[in-house]
Parts: sequence; structure tokens; C-alpha cells
Amino acid sequence: MSKKNGILSSNAFYTLLSIVLGFIVGAILLSVAKINPLEAYRQLLKGVFGKPKFMIWCLIYAAPLIFTGLSVAFSFKTGVFNIGAEGQFVVGSLTACVIGILIKAPAIIHIPLCFIGAALAGGIWGAIVGLLKIKKGVNEVLSYIMFNWIAFYLSNFIVNLTVIHKESGGEATKDIAGTARILAPKSIIEATGASAANWGFIIAVVFAIIVWFVINKTTLGFKLRAVGFSNSAAQYAGIDTGKSFLTAMAFSGALAGIGGAIQLMGMSGRISQFSGQEGYGFQGITVALIASSNPIACIFAGIFYGAMKYGGSKLSLVNAPSEVVDIIMGVIILFIAISSLFRSIFLNHGKKGAV
Repeated sequence: MSKKNGILSSNAFYTLLSIVLGFIVGAILLSVAKINPLEAYRQLLKGVFGKPKFMIWCLIYAAPLIFTGLSVAFSFKTGVFNIGAEGQFVVGSLTACVIGILIKAPAIIHIPLCFIGAALAGGIWGAIVGLLKIKKGVNEVLSYIMFNWIAFYLSNFIVNLTVIHKESGGEATKDIAGTARILAPKSIIEATGASAANWGFIIAVVFAIIVWFVINKTTLGFKLRAVGFSNSAAQYAGIDTGKSFLTAMAFSGALAGIGGAIQLMGMSGRISQFSGQEGYGFQGITVALIASSNPIACIFAGIFYGAMKYGGSKLSLVNAPSEVVDIIMGVIILFIAISSLFRSIFLNHGKKGAV
């Protein structure tokens, strides 16, 4: 295979092409709205790279997205479409919040307890759907969607419990204890100027490496990938596909649940009553697709999305709606989804040119 064909066959090429096309479509829409796209994109870049503080905020925004991206990427690798990462994220953050409020313990115990609780909650939320699929044949996509809504309303119910609800009014929980926070030391916060600087991004990178290792270097990962490639072939090889399916859903749910804990313990410190779904789980699908389901690439895809979310908030300075970012990300995903069409066109053109 020639070097040119190698590039045209790589997922990275089509991901970059999709990103470029996404920004081009965004520029066209901005122009239609009579907003200078160059000025808007300059403001977007300035909102990301203008100050060291802005770049730190991008990493803060990226951390929970990396986790939901890892959740979806892990499920993709094992042949499962985890559209339920949103609900798993919510129950993870909710569990961490309840533990952070009700339990009094030193940080060395409190923080791990919150993470373990969030992982178990997210894992169980995913495993229930897995059991419904294995035992009753219930379509997992439908179950995941319904469980997202159950998580949504469960969160609103618990937020309003007297023991959890904020005492001074407002539609939110009490703040979790300081011993449950993962904020960076005051010296780092003062040096960066980012009030919510925390260890979430570093934790996300560590988990991305762990997920990569599990998928690529362990027997469990081999079995899960085998089921993802071909369920019938895996069964023929003696792999318990039902058990593998359940393991994948539970592990995927646990990652999304930890993402919820990261967002709570690193940024918000409390949970507000939802008026609509936050979208971290659905944005994780975008991260996983941009990363081509590669756990290490999820780090960079998460940073990209985090930068877009944070930098997009600066578009109001040129009277451009921040929703432009959502349009751009949507177009990127659309082009990634049809990348096989581009691949076929480019490779066939290359073969004709070689004749």
C-alpha cells in the first residue's frame, strides 16, 4: 500500500477532514446571520488560547467529557451502543453528591468513597440494561433511553429531599463537604486564575491509559473485542457472549458514573434541579466518534470538545450565538458518520489515477 493510500485509509484523516468541514459549514451559517466568521473564530481561539487561565478551564471542561467518551468508546469496542451514558453520568454524580453530603470523613477516605459510589451506581445502571437484554431480549438502545429519563427524574426527586436540599432555598442540593472535593491546592488556583482548577483531567488521563490497557493487553479485553467483531464467531470460540455483554455494559456505565463524580467534585460542588438533560453523556458519543473509539485519542477529543464548549461562551462578544459550537460539532459528527463514503470516493479515485 502506498503512503498516499495509507493516509486515505486512516481514520485520523477523515476525522480531521470532518473537523475542517464542520468549521466551514459553521462559517457559512455565521455569514448568513451577517456575522463575520473570521472574527467569530478569532474570538473562539482567543477564548481558548488568550490566557493560561483559559487553557486550564478547557482542561477542566474536558475531564468529564473524556470519561463519558471513554464510556461510549469502550462500549463501541465491544459491539454495544451506549446511548445511556447520560443516565449513568447522572446517577454517578448523584451518588457522589449524597455521599459527599451525608458522610463525614477525612479526604483520604471521603474522596475514594465518592468515586467508588459513583462507579458502582453507573455500573449497576448499565448492568440492569444488560440483564434486560440477556434475560428478556429487551433492546438495549430503548432501555438506555428510558433509563436516562429515570435517572433524570430520580435526580430531581433526591435533590428535593429535606436532608439533601439546600437549606437557604434555591433548586439545588447542599454543597458537598470540602473533604469530598478534588480541587487543586490554593497555590495552583491562584497561579492559574482558574477557580475550579482540579485533578479531574489528570485522573481522566490515567483512566484512559487503564481502559486502553484493558482493551488491548488483557484476556478480558480480547474477549470483549471478539464479541464486538462477531458475536457468533465469539460464541463458536467458546466465549460466553452474554457475560461479556454484561461486563461491557457495567464497565462502560462505571466510567460514565465516575465522569459524573469528576464534574461534581471538581467543578459544581452541588447538583441543581434539572430543567433539561445536561448532555454530558450525549457529548461523550461525539468524543468517542471523533476519537474513533481509541481510549488514548479520547483524551485529545475531550480536550477539543472542552475547548469548543469553553471558547464558545466567548462568541457572545461578537454577537454570535454560542449554539454555533453545537452546530459545528453536529456537522463534524455527520461527516464522520459518512466518512466511509468519502473513503470510497478517494480510494477509487486514487485507483483510477494509478491506472
